[in-house]
Amino acid sequence: MRDLFDKIYKDKGPLGKWASQAEGYFVFPKLEGEIGNRMKFQGKEVVTWSINDYLGLANHPEVRKVDAEAGAKYGSAYPMGARMMSGHTDLHEQLQNELAEFVQKEAAYLLNFGYQGMVSTIDALVGKDDVIVYDVDAHACIIDGVRLHMGKRFTYKHNDIESIEKNLQRATKIAEQTGGGILLISEGVFGMRGEQGRLKEIVALKEKYNFRLFVDDAHGFGTLGKTGAGAGEEQGVQEQIDVYFATFAKSMASTGAFIAGDKEIIEYLKYNLRSQMFAKSLQMQLVVGALKRLDMLRSMPELKAKLWENVNALQNGLKERGFDIGTTQSCVTPVYLKGSIPEAMALVKDLRENFGVFCSIVVYPVIPKGLILLRMIPTASHTMEDIQITLDAFSGIRERLENGTYKRLSQAVAEAMEGK
Repeated sequence: MRDLFDKIYKDKGPLGKWASQAEGYFVFPKLEGEIGNRMKFQGKEVVTWSINDYLGLANHPEVRKVDAEAGAKYGSAYPMGARMMSGHTDLHEQLQNELAEFVQKEAAYLLNFGYQGMVSTIDALVGKDDVIVYDVDAHACIIDGVRLHMGKRFTYKHNDIESIEKNLQRATKIAEQTGGGILLISEGVFGMRGEQGRLKEIVALKEKYNFRLFVDDAHGFGTLGKTGAGAGEEQGVQEQIDVYFATFAKSMASTGAFIAGDKEIIEYLKYNLRSQMFAKSLQMQLVVGALKRLDMLRSMPELKAKLWENVNALQNGLKERGFDIGTTQSCVTPVYLKGSIPEAMALVKDLRENFGVFCSIVVYPVIPKGLILLRMIPTASHTMEDIQITLDAFSGIRERLENGTYKRLSQAVAEAMEGK
């Protein structure tokens, strides 16, 4: 028998092993100032591309006014208790009804957090006789929800319809034996690549296979579709999504989430979501703030129009300069470069210190070894000047990556550390 903590002392994990070099700069960085297109990092102003504030609502004066007034009126505690016991209010119901109407569903139910809500919804939807089929590139909250499942689960190749069909065939055989059902899970927009889930093609498979579709549309809600109802509306299949999920943490610039679907399904989930049944209600300040934000999504289409003006300017500018942005079909803007993790760290430091541009860096094990992914989130708050500065900066870092500057810098750092 060994000490439980032995493994922690010996193996810090694929990201934790870089903590001494990365913490405070590459991971757990501290951005300061008001949320927006320009913030401060280590005392210097940077163009910020790492904030999921798609519609620029986080620091909008109308939003801040409503948030402040709601805080003054209700405080940060009201209502106390879980929704089932003492934390239910008319405003919670109003927000649910308005969200359901906005995403074209019969009913909706509020969730305290997106991650927690996703895990709990998957747990409530399936039992041990049921089978889950889900995308291999699914978000961590989906993977953790699937881990709770005591029955069979299969992953399909990312956005690969042939792979989906093969796994539906496998799932069907098992479900026929167990007497269970099939839940297929996709994302509306995959947050790293920016690709939309192939919802239209998945829905078409319902003609051949008996399954229910659950869609995590965190990045699509508010940004895609004619009204902003998300990837399902964009692809013309919103009605065929059986359970629709979205978070307030992106377009709504807040905390919380919701699920939506047929009234009877949402009623069932309402009484069986353990994370909501046994957790304090979403505080009133957030509920009132979400009502205001949702109203702005409906009544101010210019916010979404400005967002897409910036998205198109950034993505087209990158493509014109020969950058690989993959197959994004959303606001999420990935830039793929080739290099090692040490080179990536040197590159990002140069980008922040010398070019004044702050964006997220993604490396192995999230993506394959030898690749560097710089992920940018355009918002309605960005300006054409921000975009031009960023395009020029990316041209600069690519040249230094290709001529070996970052490789030499990373080797010098490694040698200095070894010398210590």
